[in-house]
Parts: sequence; structure tokens; C-alpha cells
Amino acid sequence: MQQSINGNELIMRVVQGDDIAFAQLFRQYKNKLYSFIFHLSGSATIAEDVLQDVFLKVWRDRDQLTGIDNFNAYLYRMAQNTAINVLRRQSREALLLNEVQRLAPEGVHGDELLAAKEVRTALQQAINNLPPQQRKVYQLGKEQGLTYEQISSSLGITTSTVRNHMVQALKAIREYIALHFPTLLIYLVPMLAMMMA
Repeated sequence: MQQSINGNELIMRVVQGDDIAFAQLFRQYKNKLYSFIFHLSGSATIAEDVLQDVFLKVWRDRDQLTGIDNFNAYLYRMAQNTAINVLRRQSREALLLNEVQRLAPEGVHGDELLAAKEVRTALQQAINNLPPQQRKVYQLGKEQGLTYEQISSSLGITTSTVRNHMVQALKAIREYIALHFPTLLIYLVPMLAMMMA
């Protein structure tokens, strides 16, 4: 879809904080963008979540829109990257749960395996409880797959600071899991280590 002059004017109004223009921009793109994300992910839930995330980012970073030549390409690339990150995270969680079930000691059934599935929730809570900078470093490194150098450049901090934040974040996550899942920790430790490596 080529951007018209009206499209450019609409984006300029969004840049200026016009929420009516933003709502109009959302209506203009939502159906096609939803279909695109759904085609990528195969999930209506993921498509809805990613669609919301993308437009929240557009609004939050609206002052950067003036430097974008092709808003359409920018929006679809952001949607694609966000969907891929969600799918990667879900894939890592599925691998972890499969490994937990495979290595669970004999006699561990029902409630205990259900508790093992709750590790996903505990991990997310542990990540959410991290200090903001540690959380950013962890998410950029472990969820988006950036190198320490890329994180350093993105956040404007040294690579040694990135490394320190990552070490502290992983320690805090392990402690959180140990606190909330002490009975499962014996056989969860190897999988958590693998996930966090």
C-alpha cells in the first residue's frame, strides 16, 4: 500500500500527539496487519496481542515516525519481529516443559507435573520483578537474542555493565524459582540452566 499525502499528514498528526489521528491510523491498518500476524503465528491470541503491542510501540515512540520513509514497511517489519520474538519465547518454554516431563522422576504425576507447568508463570514473574535495567538486559539478550555488544549499543552502557546486569538477573531468577518451587528445583535446575545459557 503506497502512502498518500493524506497518509503522511495523518502520521504527522500522530507525531504531534493527536489521539484521534492515531485511532484513525489504527483503523486503517488493523485488519490487514492482524491477518499478516495471524498468517505468521497461526494463533488468534498471538495476533491480537502482537497487534496491540505494535500500536502501543507506535504511540509510545511516535516522535521517531518523522524519520521513517515508508511507514507501511516499518509497521509490518515491527509486527513480524514482535511475532517472531513471541514465538521464540513460547518455543523455549515448550522445550523446557517437555524436558521437565521427560526427566521427571518416576512417581511424579498429576499435581506435580501441573506445578512444573507453572514454572512458566514463575519465570515471567521473576523477570517482571527484576530492576528495570536488569530486566531490559535480560529481555534483549535472552528473549530477543542480542549479543552483549548489541545490548551495550542499544542501551548506551558498557559491555561489562551488560554482563554484570545479566549475571545479577540470572541469579535473581534462580533465587525466585528456588523460593517458589523448592520441591521441583532438584530436577528443574538443569533445564533452567539450559534455558538461561
